[in-house]
Formats: sequence, structure tokens, C-alpha cells
Amino acid sequence: QVQLVESGGGLVQPGGSLRLSCAASGSIFSIYTMGWYRQAPGKQRELVVTITSGDSTNYADSVKGRFTISRDNAKNTVYLQMNSLKPEDTAVYYCNIRTTRRDYWGHGIQVTVSS
Repeated sequence: QVQLVESGGGLVQPGGSLRLSCAASGSIFSIYTMGWYRQAPGKQRELVVTITSGDSTNYADSVKGRFTISRDNAKNTVYLQMNSLKPEDTAVYYCNIRTTRRDYWGHGIQVTVSS
């Protein structure tokens, strides 16, 4: 059974940084992308960033230059370094692994940017 466990969220002041981690357990085959999505209150879930097995990335325009995704294939772990955080980054962040057969999702972790 595949499980994705996110960690590293919390409360941070504007301009601050956080690093999210997502560790995948279980057998996952034919991974296409790993990545992060987020959902703010009253809004639809949106793409933050994805990364392929070949390290190609796709960032949302709103986070380019501030967020960086990385992955450790040996550990089936994906990271999201978030710098220069803004109040509009406040959301529940979800880890995603997309395979050729299906998507896997974490339960989500809260990130709140507020003074």
C-alpha cells in the first residue's frame, strides 16, 4: 500500500522560508512526475511545481524564483524549498506522485504565512 507523508509545514512570517518534505512508502512503479499542489480556502487545488524522473520541472508562475523542488529517487522523497513566502502562499500543500496508471496524494499539510 502506497502512502505519502508530508512534513515541514507551519506558520511563518512574510519573507520567511519553509521546507516541505514528502516521503513515499510502498511500491511505486513507473513514476512520471512527483510534485506539489496547493489549495487555499475557497479556491481550487492548483499546481505549484512538478519534477520528472529526468529532473525537468514545471513551476507555477506565482512561485517561480522563490520555490525550488528537488527529489531523492533512492528515498522516493520529494522536497519543496519555499523562500520569500507571501501571505498568498497560505494554503494546504499536497504531495503528488503521478504514475502511468494513477495519481497518489498525500493528506496535505498546512502552510500559513502571516505576521
